[in-house]
Amino acid sequence: MSRAFIGVGSNEGDRLACISTAVKALGQTEGIRVVQMATIIETEPVGGPPQGPYLNTVVEISTTLDPQALLAALQHIEKALGRVPSKERWAPRPIDLDILLFDERILNTPQLQIPHPRLHERRFVLEPLAQLAPDVVHPVLRRTVADLFSQAFNGSVAQ
Repeated sequence: MSRAFIGVGSNEGDRLACISTAVKALGQTEGIRVVQMATIIETEPVGGPPQGPYLNTVVEISTTLDPQALLAALQHIEKALGRVPSKERWAPRPIDLDILLFDERILNTPQLQIPHPRLHERRFVLEPLAQLAPDVVHPVLRRTVADLFSQAFNGSVAQ
């Protein structure tokens, strides 16, 4: 079994229902067991066109899937919840599921980068991830999640 962390976000429609449905769908996917979920926080969007605030969280899973199969499962859930591919980067969406970390793996393909390339820059990911796994070490930066969060945001909590 592998340990992975999934970033979950929503800023369209009933955001809380979308997150709840996505996490439930994760747990119902063969080869995935939801271990724990961080507190849901509301954050302002980063980049992209003008849009409403997001609800964000991080979910820890245990999985027998490889990273590519996990990505396919996440994309299937996104599609089922109404996410439509957009040509505009960081456009609003009913659900966004991202693989943040997958064991200590480092993967860099056109379809998938692990660890997530902007993980260490994003409060909406680091804050809930630090809640779940402060001692997990970023496999590229070789620093703990708690250290990355503290350094990037002085340990302060999102509004």
